[in-house]
Amino acid sequence: MPELADIFRQYGPEYLNRYGDRMPDSHKKAVWDIIRCRTEMTGGHVYVCEDCGHPQYSYHSCRNRHCPKCMNDRTEKWLEKQKESLLPTGYFLITFTFPRELRNVTRSNQKLMYTILFRCSAQSLKKLAADRRFVGAMIGFTSVLHTWRRDMLYHPHVHCIVPAGGYDTARNQWNPSNKKFFVPVEALSVIFRAKVRDELKKTDHFGRIPRSVWKKDWVVHSKPVGDGNHVLEYAAPYVYRVAISNNRIKSLKDDMVTFT
Repeated sequence: MPELADIFRQYGPEYLNRYGDRMPDSHKKAVWDIIRCRTEMTGGHVYVCEDCGHPQYSYHSCRNRHCPKCMNDRTEKWLEKQKESLLPTGYFLITFTFPRELRNVTRSNQKLMYTILFRCSAQSLKKLAADRRFVGAMIGFTSVLHTWRRDMLYHPHVHCIVPAGGYDTARNQWNPSNKKFFVPVEALSVIFRAKVRDELKKTDHFGRIPRSVWKKDWVVHSKPVGDGNHVLEYAAPYVYRVAISNNRIKSLKDDMVTFT
């Protein structure tokens, strides 16, 4: 079966030649890193058997987080560390999604827009959770960025893994939330939309956004997810693994790639 590196080696240079001036530097670096990964271009180490003296040469990996060969070990270590930090309470998965009208600006200004996505989703959650009608406490959570759907279409959103409660600093106690309800997503989406709008007003990109987007409903989704273990396993691949793994690529034939 072909691998992503095989496809990049065959078609990457021509693609970069044609579209490279329109691609983020991080994308171009990922292509070249994956092309070189575990080849003579990265160098390597020689291992010698102490008994028979047989040498074996091992090429270095690229360690780019987008390389399907390099990130599995780091994913497992991240998952183990996160599970050790779980609190003895229920958890919620709360997802904030940028609407379609923001995707062109986001793709062209990823560092800025992903920072805004993380910051505004976090601020919105903290603001509403502090309300005594809901949690009335200071909350903590883990946020994971996801930028694609399974069909490889661009779809930037952030998953927040949130304990069902928070620390009430005024009363020095843990305030549990409702087991089935954390905060109202309708109000959360309104706050999120307003905070993103305010952040974008500070940039040169605000005028590129259609005015209608500030009046439409934004998508924020919330659901209880048990003790948090399952949702961490769901999120872990997004932290260190690529959009498409090698085992999803089924064929490379007549300049066409088939993948599941």
